[in-house]
Amino acid sequence: MRLVIARCTVDYAGRLSAHLPLATRLLMLKDDGSILVHSDSGSYKPLNWMNPPCTITIGEPEAAALEAGVTEVWRVSQTKTADILFVSIYEIFSDVAHELGEDPGLQKDGVESHLQEMLAEQLHHAGVGMTLIRREYFTAIGPVDILAKDVDGNTVAIELKRRGDIDGVEQLTRYLELLNRDPQLRPVRGIFAAQEIKPQARTLAEDRGIECLVLDYEAMRGIDNGENRLF
Repeated sequence: MRLVIARCTVDYAGRLSAHLPLATRLLMLKDDGSILVHSDSGSYKPLNWMNPPCTITIGEPEAAALEAGVTEVWRVSQTKTADILFVSIYEIFSDVAHELGEDPGLQKDGVESHLQEMLAEQLHHAGVGMTLIRREYFTAIGPVDILAKDVDGNTVAIELKRRGDIDGVEQLTRYLELLNRDPQLRPVRGIFAAQEIKPQARTLAEDRGIECLVLDYEAMRGIDNGENRLF
């Protein structure tokens, strides 16, 4: 990964046009061929970017730009589309490269992983007569947390989150689209399970025919047991 801090302007040309005026920014160039333009605000979101695959060429500025102080122009072309990102560099303050190596990918935290394990063992929470096919059922875009059969023999895909938001519903929607292409599995319905499900996520899920399931982590662990209560 290459990290460049520079005074620059950025112009995007494609399905729409966008311009970032002269300012100091972080330019992040990744080995996957992407480039991201960051400022010191906006949290994790870049101001502009180009998805891979793309090609970056560095050229000399035109006379007017050279006179204005531009030292070089990066032309970032998207390989699959006609989109182009022009980064006009005025001054580079830092230019460093780091070899990050192979990334093992996102690993779920202990609670979410434990939730998956417990629900696989306690599938009655998802429905009477539910039986497990397997955990981490792989698809072309990633593994579904739990794949099961309901009492009628239909396939059920369950996606688990600690806190269920719209992104989780979108993720399950993509899984369902792929799983329903498999004649040995379809029809496949979805269950979106979490300790807490945000109202917007619930509305989206129900609109797409996805069932929402709120899980009580402590009760599933056997901590919140009615037999052990004083009152």
